[in-house]
Amino acid sequence: MSLRLLLDTHAILWWTIGDASLSERARKRIAQSNDAVMISAVSAWEIAIKVNLGRLPAGATELIRDFEESLKQDGFHSISITADHGIRAGLLPGSHKDPFDRMLIAQAQAENLAIVSNDSVFDRYGVTRIW
Repeated sequence: MSLRLLLDTHAILWWTIGDASLSERARKRIAQSNDAVMISAVSAWEIAIKVNLGRLPAGATELIRDFEESLKQDGFHSISITADHGIRAGLLPGSHKDPFDRMLIAQAQAENLAIVSNDSVFDRYGVTRIW
């Protein structure tokens, strides 16, 4: 069964640098040619912030230098942030305060995407999570 996947920021990083922290199930789903893999603009923003703060490994620095080209090489598609996504993220219930996660949840809900993440917080918001 094919899915449309939305990668959480850590999943993007672990995929890109070949980190063993990415689960085998997640790695297989990302690699499946019949699954569309989406990368949110919010993840590009989060990665850039962390690179700027020196909180990511060298592989992440390389990724952010040519983000769009890196996506294309892996066959991934970018997803922009819309006003609907912003409103959904702002109106999400609960105490989870991470604005990056809230946007990913909103995008997954609005665009019917499964999130690839090791973070169980997504389970509270009725989105499918692959890990």
